[in-house]
Amino acid sequence: MEQLREKFLSAYADIPNSLRKEIIIIADEKTYTWDSTYFEVKNNTKLSEKLLNTLSELKII
Repeated sequence: MEQLREKFLSAYADIPNSLRKEIIIIADEKTYTWDSTYFEVKNNTKLSEKLLNTLSELKII
């Protein structure tokens, strides 16, 4: 899981600020932007694992 966190944080750092408000994933019928996903990952929430796995499956990270 740590490897996925690192991949996401690296990708997030490369995303221009103007794109960080864009929706990148829908999970549990809720939308998540780069910023909201970053919040979950940074705080290592239970939801972050699900988001990271989904982003990996979609080859976004």
